[in-house]
Amino acid sequence: MKINDKKKILELCLYSAGIDGVFARVKHEAKLLSEKGYNVRIFSSNIEKGSNKIVSKDDKIGNVLIKRFSTRKMPFSESYMVWDRGAFERAVVDFKPDIIIAHSYRHSHTHLGLDIAKKIHAKCFLVTHAPFGSDENRSLAARYYVKFFDRFIGRRRLREFTKIIAITNWEREFLHNLMVPLDKIAYIPNGIPSDFFSKKKKTKEQNKILFLGRISPVKDIETLISAMPLLHDKKIKLEIVGMAEKEYLQHINEIIRENKIGKRVSISPAIFDIEGKIKKIDSAKIFVLPSKREGMPQSLVEAMARGKIVVASEIAGNKELVDNGKNGFLFNQGDSLDCARVIDRVLLMRKKNISLVEKNARNHVLRFDWKNIVAKIEKVINSD
Repeated sequence: MKINDKKKILELCLYSAGIDGVFARVKHEAKLLSEKGYNVRIFSSNIEKGSNKIVSKDDKIGNVLIKRFSTRKMPFSESYMVWDRGAFERAVVDFKPDIIIAHSYRHSHTHLGLDIAKKIHAKCFLVTHAPFGSDENRSLAARYYVKFFDRFIGRRRLREFTKIIAITNWEREFLHNLMVPLDKIAYIPNGIPSDFFSKKKKTKEQNKILFLGRISPVKDIETLISAMPLLHDKKIKLEIVGMAEKEYLQHINEIIRENKIGKRVSISPAIFDIEGKIKKIDSAKIFVLPSKREGMPQSLVEAMARGKIVVASEIAGNKELVDNGKNGFLFNQGDSLDCARVIDRVLLMRKKNISLVEKNARNHVLRFDWKNIVAKIEKVINSD
């Protein structure tokens, strides 16, 4: 099948460089749709997530072209930004997509995409990426912006999209409260590559706890670090892997020193390739995600796909994946004592019980294989 035999699809996202959960979805979604014959392009800002570096305006993933636009950041949050509207509109009109998939609710590029979709008579889908829930990690200005946006913009404009794609089931209530009819909401979670299910285990498991993800305040890694000296097993180690925010990295290093556990805790750079990530997950006995807030935690799905025992904070995004005691374990968010208690419980489990939990974890996340997810996406975007 030639690339132009099917429709043109434009994916809009904040970032297309650096480690970003939204772009992880966009990248796989775009690549797989391209392999199915669609002509797919990605438009984003020209800023790298995590470093704020300016990156090249043009890039490519397989047959998918990436175009990045000059960006002006808003002062109240790193995630709120305004693209060069003129250049963006010209590029969209030049490509003339049949379908626009805009990622991340409450951001200007998604509503700009909706406006242009109307002009060129294209379908426009919004993928929310679960921005609802706690305001704890937002600045005061960002909180006011969120309330203003939901009340005066979201309620009116959400219904104008062809369909709203929620990546979690728990978002439905929030969307319905914003006056979105339930039949206009489609649930399509993020996927993970098939390799996480098909690759055989080659790495020996160590007496180690693993955190793998972005090293930032929302991940609440300090709770996990503070749990380490409370564990009965004083030999078990903790490895923290990911791209780190500089100030937060200094903060958690201070906590490591205060707890005098420097010999038991290591911090490693981010892993970008799938094989490297699989090896790292396989090397750990327990995978822990202590976050304050998660939409659909990709790293948790990946760990469960590898049949790992997972321990996670009891928040909406984690609870949607972890059935406490059956396919993983939950602890009270922010409570290092409870985190240690749960990890101790896992470490004392019988081998046959551990095997059952690991099997349940793997079976539970089979539905997140990208092969299954892209089929759902294709069905929704081609529906009348």
